[in-house]
Amino acid sequence: MNPAYSVILFTTASGAGYGLLFLLGLVAARHGEASSMSFALVSSGIALGLITIGLLSSTLHLGHPERAWRAFSQWRSSWLSREGVVAVATYPVALSFFAVWSGLIDAPQWIAPLGLLTAVMCTVTVICTAMIYACLKTIPRWNTKFTLPIYLAFALATGACLLLLLALIFGRFQIFQVIVAVVGLILVAGLKFFYWRHIDTAKPKFTMADATGLGEKVKQWEVPHTAQNFIQKEMGFVVARRHALKLRRAVFICLGLAVLAAVFSIVINPWVAMLAAPLALVAAVFERWLFFAEAQHVVGLYYGAPAV
Repeated sequence: MNPAYSVILFTTASGAGYGLLFLLGLVAARHGEASSMSFALVSSGIALGLITIGLLSSTLHLGHPERAWRAFSQWRSSWLSREGVVAVATYPVALSFFAVWSGLIDAPQWIAPLGLLTAVMCTVTVICTAMIYACLKTIPRWNTKFTLPIYLAFALATGACLLLLLALIFGRFQIFQVIVAVVGLILVAGLKFFYWRHIDTAKPKFTMADATGLGEKVKQWEVPHTAQNFIQKEMGFVVARRHALKLRRAVFICLGLAVLAAVFSIVINPWVAMLAAPLALVAAVFERWLFFAEAQHVVGLYYGAPAV
C-alpha cells in the first residue's frame, strides 16, 4: 500500500493526543483538581491540538475533502464513520472535563465522572481508528489480531511520554509516570516483534487462482495496463525487504532509547526523560509508515502478484 503522509500524521498525532487525554482523565479522576491552571490548560491544549491536527490531516487523503461530512451517515456499517462520530462526540466531553479540572468552572464533584468518561471516549475512538484497518479482509496484513492492540499500545506509550515531558516542565515529575511510559513502550516493542514475525511467516491467504477462479496452475500472460493507473499506485506499492528491515530496526532502537531515557530519569537526572517523547513519536512515525508500506491488497493479484 502507498504510505500516504496525511494518514501517517493522522494516526500518529491523534493516537498521541488521545493517549495523553486518556491519562489526564484517569489522573484527574484519581487526584481531583489540577495542580495548577497553567498545567491543565497547556496539557489539554496539546492533547486536543494533536487530536485536531490528526483528524484534519486525515481529510487530505480524500479525493473530495469537502464531502468528508457525508462519512458520518454510515456509522451503522463503517468503522471510519463510527470513528468520526465518536471523535466529534469526544470534544464536548473533553472540554467540559478540562473546564472543571482546571478550575475554570467550580464543580469539583464532576471532575472524576468527566475524567473517566473522557478516558472511555478516547479508548473507543482509538479502537474505531484501529478497526478501520483491522476489519479489511482484503488486506491480510491488517486483518490480524495484532492491529487493534498495537494502536492502543502506541496511543498509551506516546501519550505517557508526552505526559512525562509535561510533568517535567511544570515540576510535577513522579515515578508512576515513568512506570506507565516504560510499560507502554515495552508493550509496543513486544507487539511489533510478534506482529512482524507473524506477517513474515504467515502463509498467503489468496492466490491468483483464487482471484481468477481458473484453477491452481493459472499464470498471468500480460499485464492489464501499459501504463500505471491509480490502483497500482495506491495498492501496488512495494517496499524493498532490506529497507523494511532497516526501518524495523530503527523502530526498536527508538523504543529502546525511549525506555532508557525514562529509566535513567530515575537513576541519573529527571530531565533525561525529556528525550522519551520525541523518540517515541519518531518510532511511531517509522512504524506507521511500515504498517502501510508492507500491506498487500488482494487487487495486486490482478497485476502480477502471485499471492497475498
